[in-house]
Amino acid sequence: MEWGMANRMAQLIQQDGHCLFLPVDHGYFQGPTRNLEEPRKTCEPLMPYADALFITRGVLRSSIDPDNTRPIILRVSGGTSVIGKDLANEGLTTSMEEAIRLNASAVGISIFVGSDYEKESLLNLSKLVDEGEKYGIPVMAVTAVGKELEKRDARYLALASRIAAELGSRLVKTYWCEEFDKVVRGCPVPVVMAGGPRVETELGVFEFVHDGMQKGAIGVNLGRNIWQNEFPVAMIKAIRAIIHQNATPQEAQEIYEEEKKK
Repeated sequence: MEWGMANRMAQLIQQDGHCLFLPVDHGYFQGPTRNLEEPRKTCEPLMPYADALFITRGVLRSSIDPDNTRPIILRVSGGTSVIGKDLANEGLTTSMEEAIRLNASAVGISIFVGSDYEKESLLNLSKLVDEGEKYGIPVMAVTAVGKELEKRDARYLALASRIAAELGSRLVKTYWCEEFDKVVRGCPVPVVMAGGPRVETELGVFEFVHDGMQKGAIGVNLGRNIWQNEFPVAMIKAIRAIIHQNATPQEAQEIYEEEKKK
C-alpha cells in the first residue's frame, strides 16, 4: 500500500483497529432530516467522539469549521431523492480533484446490487476506485438498498459486500443483520456497520453494535441512531465504549444513563 493510502487509512481506522464514523450525509437525498436541519448544531457536540465524518461537500463547506474537524469521508454519489422514482439511479456528483481540494481522507459511494441500476452503480464504483488508487484516496462502498428494506439479510448483504470488495473498495459499509458473521467472513476488506433493525430502545442499538463487533466488524457508521436520540452525546459516548473499549451492551447502557445526567 502506498504511503498516502496507508496514511489516510490510518486516519480513519484507529490504532486498536476499530473506528466510529459519524454520517451526516442524509440530506443529499432526504433533505432537512429530523435533528439534521442545522448540520453545524448537530455536528459540533458530537465531533470530539467521532473518528471521522461522512459528509457531502456542501455541508462540509458550510457547516464544519476547517480548523477543528475530524478526518473526512466525502460522499460523492447522488442525483436522486426520496420523492423521485428510484433511489438507485445515482451517479457520481463530486470529482476526485474536489476530494483532494477538500483534504478528504476517503470518499464514499452507494452501490445498489440487484436494482435496475445495478450495473451503473457498480461501474461508478469501479471508476471511482480507479481515481482513488491514482491519488492514494481510499473508497468506501455503501451497500445501499433504496426503499427495499427487506433486502437486509445475510445472503444479500454478503453478496453486495463481496462485490464491492472485488471491485476494489478499501472499506465496505453495510447493514447489521442476523448471521452477520457470514457477511464479514465473505468480505476480504474491513466491514463497517451501518444501522441495524428498527429498535425501540438504546439497549437494542447497543446490542446489535456489540454483536456486529464480536462477529468481525471493525466499527460503525451510525447517524440517526446517534443524532436523533434525545441525548446524542450520551449515545455516541456509549457506542464509542463498545467500539474502542469492548464494553458490553449493559455497560454501554450504564454509560448512557450516567451521561444523560450531565
